[in-house]
Amino acid sequence: MASNATVGQKCPSPMKATSNGLFQGDNPLDYALPLAIVQICLVVVLTRGLAFLLRPIRQPRVIAEIIGGILLGPSVLGRSKSYLQAIFPPKSLTVLDTLANIGLIFFLFLAGLEIDLKALRRTGKTALGIAVAGIGLPFALGIGSSFLLKATISKGVNASAFLVFMGVALSITAFPVLARILAELKLLTTDVGRIAMSAAAVNDVAAWILLALAVALSGSNSSPAASLWVFLSGCVFVICLSFIVPPIFKWMAYRCHEGEPVEEIYICATLAAVLAAGFVTDAIGIHAMFGAFVVGVVFPKEGPFAGALVEKVEDLVSGLFLPLYFVSSGLKTNIATIQGLQSWGLLALVIFTACFGKIVGTVVVSLSCKVPAREAFALGFLMNTKGLVELIVLNIGRDRKVLNDQTFAIMVLMALFTTFITTPVVMAVYKPARSRKVDYKHRTIERKNPDTQLRILTCFHSSRNIPSMINLLEASRGVGKREGFSVYALHLMELSERSSAILMVHKARKNGLPFWNKGRHSDSDHIVVAFEAFQQLSQVTVRSMTSISSMADMHEDICTTAERKRAAIIILPFHKHQRMDGSFETTRTDFRWVNQRVLEHAPCSIGILVDRGLGGTTHVSASNVSLSMTVLFFGGCDDREALAYGARMAEHPGISLNVIRFVVEPETIGEIARIDMQENSGLKSMSLDEEFLSKFKQKISNDDSVRYEEKAVRNATETFAAIREASRCNLVLVGRMPDGELALALMRRSECPELGPVGCLLISPDFSATASVLVVQQYHGRVSLNLASDMEEESPDKDSESS
Repeated sequence: MASNATVGQKCPSPMKATSNGLFQGDNPLDYALPLAIVQICLVVVLTRGLAFLLRPIRQPRVIAEIIGGILLGPSVLGRSKSYLQAIFPPKSLTVLDTLANIGLIFFLFLAGLEIDLKALRRTGKTALGIAVAGIGLPFALGIGSSFLLKATISKGVNASAFLVFMGVALSITAFPVLARILAELKLLTTDVGRIAMSAAAVNDVAAWILLALAVALSGSNSSPAASLWVFLSGCVFVICLSFIVPPIFKWMAYRCHEGEPVEEIYICATLAAVLAAGFVTDAIGIHAMFGAFVVGVVFPKEGPFAGALVEKVEDLVSGLFLPLYFVSSGLKTNIATIQGLQSWGLLALVIFTACFGKIVGTVVVSLSCKVPAREAFALGFLMNTKGLVELIVLNIGRDRKVLNDQTFAIMVLMALFTTFITTPVVMAVYKPARSRKVDYKHRTIERKNPDTQLRILTCFHSSRNIPSMINLLEASRGVGKREGFSVYALHLMELSERSSAILMVHKARKNGLPFWNKGRHSDSDHIVVAFEAFQQLSQVTVRSMTSISSMADMHEDICTTAERKRAAIIILPFHKHQRMDGSFETTRTDFRWVNQRVLEHAPCSIGILVDRGLGGTTHVSASNVSLSMTVLFFGGCDDREALAYGARMAEHPGISLNVIRFVVEPETIGEIARIDMQENSGLKSMSLDEEFLSKFKQKISNDDSVRYEEKAVRNATETFAAIREASRCNLVLVGRMPDGELALALMRRSECPELGPVGCLLISPDFSATASVLVVQQYHGRVSLNLASDMEEESPDKDSESS
């Protein structure tokens, strides 16, 4: 009978790695490697497709990955036995789980890198209180609900382990998922975002400690002594790692210099150490991921070494391996096991218990700390966010036979529901964007009293933009107006799908955008040093800030910041940079669309800087400034704004200004461009121009550093020649949309609508100019741009040629 039983339970034969191919009669899906490739591709396509579909309702990608895993499992597609046997046969699951867990190990190493222990020590009382309440009450309610589950659908499980697993599962807050939701909702820089991120970081660390306890209690050996040895060995491992690992990795980090590639041996040694730590914790009896997480937590965050590790590991792990973990979880989730009124009632109970514990605990503590009611409720729902850590807890519980199929399915649906409702509920409860518009007077540089305070918001994407921006700011400060000149430097960072994009979001200012993470000597640290040096040398008030948002929303951050800081002008870098041969190369097309949207929605004037090395590659000190600048004046509000800016620059002792006003010779008026113009608006603009120029000429009458001339031209060709002659300087200032017949003639040659006709002419390849160009648009209280139609009229061929 024994032999018959053995034959009846015959295990499937192990899969060979590779096939001989279809032409030799082999089915690739019967072999491990091609089957794993099909599984990975299927998972990636499905989860990315779902993420794309869920993006309009602002759901985090983890929702798409959980749903994708459930769809591929026995709940939906897995109802077809032929599908399961072909794509996810039982003999392939060992390979699938191994790949998924390797991805999980490295992902949790990256998650550990995000945890800043120094920041945790500085957690405020409110955030700490919310974290404790957000763990304590749900944990207690989880233990309470576990008694009911154990009496109904979870009979015969390890009682102590089941209690702890249920408590941990209900008390978790997913730190990375929460950060992404806050960023999507533009809440990172608010009080709510700051408190939520700090509380979630504390909650994250506490969850791992509780999970380690749960794993120690859930061993197959029912002896309490064995569980105690597992837990004590884990504690000894963490203590030893805390003393051994940091000095070694600090030595490696010290030998890695900024701007130089990190040596391969250091990367390999670190990744091997992560795997070795995973092996040790697995041998102890705790999951291998704990070792990797601890290595990430104690890893030194200073220097370029940590950044290089993240850059090399993250995309492969998050993009390919980690989605396999969600599929591995989905294959274990069978919603069909939730049958009958009792099971669905228990699902409702678990969801209610999870939400009640988190929300009520958070709201009560928040209100006791005098947090406004709306913000308190928003915090409650934000802290109720679940994610990958929740699935890890549930999968470990199921693998250790602590959770059965029905309980596992109930808990997965609970995690999915609580995370799904977070974004819409928070949007309904708390919308800081509803705040009223800031009303301020000086939204332009052109003003009746030029001695009033000038506030500039300068934006940049990388360190490449910094030297010219600082030299432009040095020129802009004028003379004798140091107290009346303020600069806000806004670093534009894209919030990508990478978790590393949120490494610094928990360091948010209470009254503005996130400030620099000065503990990390990265690219942004050099930028901070550059602006701090400029502030000390020029005695100008400079405040550095960072905007972390998606490309689609980046213009909102720029416009909102400009309005909050009452800026008179926003300086944006052009979306192309200059090559060594002088031609322009597109940095990134998305930046062009950001500039377009800012031009349409800005609450003040705007300048787009086309950089050709203004003042060189370093900051020029005030005593060494020697720049020549030219303003090309055709007429109109944008040209007046450009001239007002140039006049301020001319106050600097090291700057000479040449102003050229283009006029049409009387006998050729009407021949340059036969285009109908509104007579009244044209006359009004001309009168404003004459009044402005009259005051300007009166002001510079005794100033030798400013030269004014009027250039009479008869046609467009003469205009081009005059512009070419005038552009032999360091910086040319032009209005974006000049008025007059001359400007309309130039308009026909415009290829970049954001630069206008003159700006576009100055950067064209056949113009051979070497001066940087600042294209200025004056704020006039209403949007009258036709950028969208201009952009559509451009052909892709033209754009690629000009790049």
